[in-house]
Amino acid sequence: MTETGNVIELRNVRKRFGDFVAVEEADFSIREGEFFAMLGPSGCGKTTTLKMIAGFEQPTEGEVVLNGVDVSRVPPHKRNVNTVFQQYALFPHMTVADNVRFGPRSKKRSRSDYEASVTEMLDVVRLGDFAHRKPAQLSGGQQQRVALARALVNLPSALLLDEPLAALDLKLREAMQFELKRIQREVGITFVFVTHDQGEALTMSDRIAVMSEGRVEQIGTPEEIYNSPATLFVAGFIGSANLLPGEVRGFDGDDTIVELNSGAVVRSRATRSNEIGAPVSLMLRPERLRASAEANSN
Repeated sequence: MTETGNVIELRNVRKRFGDFVAVEEADFSIREGEFFAMLGPSGCGKTTTLKMIAGFEQPTEGEVVLNGVDVSRVPPHKRNVNTVFQQYALFPHMTVADNVRFGPRSKKRSRSDYEASVTEMLDVVRLGDFAHRKPAQLSGGQQQRVALARALVNLPSALLLDEPLAALDLKLREAMQFELKRIQREVGITFVFVTHDQGEALTMSDRIAVMSEGRVEQIGTPEEIYNSPATLFVAGFIGSANLLPGEVRGFDGDDTIVELNSGAVVRSRATRSNEIGAPVSLMLRPERLRASAEANSN
């Protein structure tokens, strides 16, 4: 861990494919032991960002820093991070235990050195009783946990997950959300989770980076992202919201007075980042609305 407590830092990272800019000025840090989600629609740049952290893509500009060291040009196998993809790529001819042993063996560790770690990791993912089975004898969720154990047994600085729940059915996907969070808490390793599913991100994450068209729109806790979106895109993408256009008319204490285009005048608790006369959009979450038989005199 660095003095700042950050495991991963992206410093003004940009990625271009010809004339197309896939990632534009990504500049943020991911802390030790954090469950960090990158959330956004298809094509927003989240998977490309993950690949640059993993080393499968190199940034066109900027730096990818791992544990305080610039690894922008370091190949994947020399970075202390592991990746779990949608397809788990388990070795079908190997048992569950041998799949998990593959990482330590590839690093030329002695069996006496790693065998206890393999057993411990199988217990963490609750597959100790399945150690001698082959992948074909496991369910989709069990196969995913084997892939997690194999990726975690060498204790990487961070585990990168590229939409690992996408291939699972709804019930199993929901169950695995809690399993992933439990495993992350038990091992204490930083998880970087790429998803287009806002429910997954809001359920599991300590912080979320919402991305759109290659840019990071906002980074914050699930509560901050949901209750205080920084942009219209975030407000519309996260949860259900009614967005009402209007104009700032004044301020009263902590409230901003907004005249909606419909003519109604309402109060909104917001920062004074807009001047009087500035066009704004008022966000109304459905669960915050309540019906009233009384007329509002304001």
